[in-house]
Amino acid sequence: MTTPGSPVIGVLALQGDVREHLIALAAADAVARPVRRPEELAEVDGLVIPGGESTTMSKLVALFGMLEPLRERIAAGLPVYGTCAGLIMVSDKILDPRSGQETLGGIDMIVRRNAFGRQNESFEAAVEVAGVDDGPVEGVFIRAPWVESVGAEVEVLAEHGGHIVAVRQGNVLATSFHPELTGDHRVHALFVDMVRAAS
Repeated sequence: MTTPGSPVIGVLALQGDVREHLIALAAADAVARPVRRPEELAEVDGLVIPGGESTTMSKLVALFGMLEPLRERIAAGLPVYGTCAGLIMVSDKILDPRSGQETLGGIDMIVRRNAFGRQNESFEAAVEVAGVDDGPVEGVFIRAPWVESVGAEVEVLAEHGGHIVAVRQGNVLATSFHPELTGDHRVHALFVDMVRAAS
């Protein structure tokens, strides 16, 4: 149930677990809507880039004419939250990119794709996330990346097994894991607060 003046937050709906993010955002008091086109992007106060397959997502973003509009809005301060493949998309650099793989930028970090292993090595773990109260969140790691290194402006919010798995730089938030799959909406609530503060 959203309240009057709730921020409008889009979920990039080209690939990945779009529906789960829409549900989590609505539970965190945002007006959530899918975004596929530049004109839909122009109408949102914030954007979630979901998990999926980062190389495929990179191709689809270009195919739908979204690459430059996304880069421009992120550079202009649009609050963005990337999960898993979304974390890769908001990175400035990929350690092992596929041929032609593009990122949107937003966080001064280098990421490693599939760092925690393949699909059959997916796992769940309790993760303490700075800025999220009331104990750890359940992190669902599915072919998850990790952050190899960050620039001076980047705030590290969480680590798992000695690797960085949640970061924030300005209006851009990213996690290696999928909080939208757990029914715990605290990370989404943190992002909704970021969107509110930015607008």
